[in-house]
Amino acid sequence: MHRLTLIRPDDWHLHLRDGAHTASIVSATARCFARAIVMPNLKPPITTCAQALAYRERICAVLPSKSRFNPLLTLYLTDNTPKTEIAKAHSCEHIVAVKYYPAGATTNSDLGVTDLRRVWQVLEAMQSYDIPLLIHGEVAAASIDIFDREQIFIEQVLDPLLEHFPTLRIVLEHITTQDAVEYVMNSSPYLAATITAHHLLLNRNDLLAGGIRPHHYCLPILKRERHRQALLQAATSGNPKFFLGTDSAPHAQSTKETTCGCAGIYTAPAALALYARAFEQAQALDKLEGFASFYGADFYKMPRNTETVTLEKRTWRMPLHFEFGDSHVIPLYAGAEIDWQQVQN
Repeated sequence: MHRLTLIRPDDWHLHLRDGAHTASIVSATARCFARAIVMPNLKPPITTCAQALAYRERICAVLPSKSRFNPLLTLYLTDNTPKTEIAKAHSCEHIVAVKYYPAGATTNSDLGVTDLRRVWQVLEAMQSYDIPLLIHGEVAAASIDIFDREQIFIEQVLDPLLEHFPTLRIVLEHITTQDAVEYVMNSSPYLAATITAHHLLLNRNDLLAGGIRPHHYCLPILKRERHRQALLQAATSGNPKFFLGTDSAPHAQSTKETTCGCAGIYTAPAALALYARAFEQAQALDKLEGFASFYGADFYKMPRNTETVTLEKRTWRMPLHFEFGDSHVIPLYAGAEIDWQQVQN
């Protein structure tokens, strides 16, 4: 296959940062995706509907002219989130979910939830209003091996959560393990998962073998090859519980290449091409449209898009870096050849 036309996809997990950084990178996503769920872990985080709508205005103000890209906003769940914000979110078409970061689990998660029992009433309100909970599924305890944090989270946190809130729609975001794949497959129909392109293409050798590669460092961290294979099988299975979420997370080069580098991989400039690479490796390009364009919209109870986007099997070279405010951001596969290219908006 040398040409692939899909219904325009959506990105159900995206970081757009703020200010000049947003202006530098938003066009990369808007060129490919019709909609994206934008994460709220700014500094300070987006904890209220008023803040979310103001952030959306800032994003829309720097979109390319005539762009129809629709940023969808989320609220950052804290120990002190009031139920009244959930009621407000329910009445706002631009705020579609609430994001749960375990405190200390990833970038800008310091104000995340310390104990889910503190937000029990908020979760009850979300279940009542049918507002999805998006989860960074890792325990943050220092005593837990970083490669086991997703598995332990499923056992200690997610399983009891599903038991107490059986009709709360939940997305276990950026899953990384065979354990997560099997749990989602065999669990409630109210539970789904997003999978990133970088977790489909890379394993922990790409991070650590032959020297540490800071631009391959992300959270949840890359895992063993058997886990990558399980993710690839899930993504290409045609199971609607798995859908696209890039978790594209740009950081300035200087904050990645340092003694304590930030977690995040920037994939937006070639997101769909990278997914096509992974699906082609699995000989499953025919399954890409469902994963990228249909299943996420269905889970979020939104209409499927009608416009199309086209990829061609055409080699091009990823730039070494992109502008990022007054700095640079290094993309995944910087300077390397990419074998699929978007040719039609």
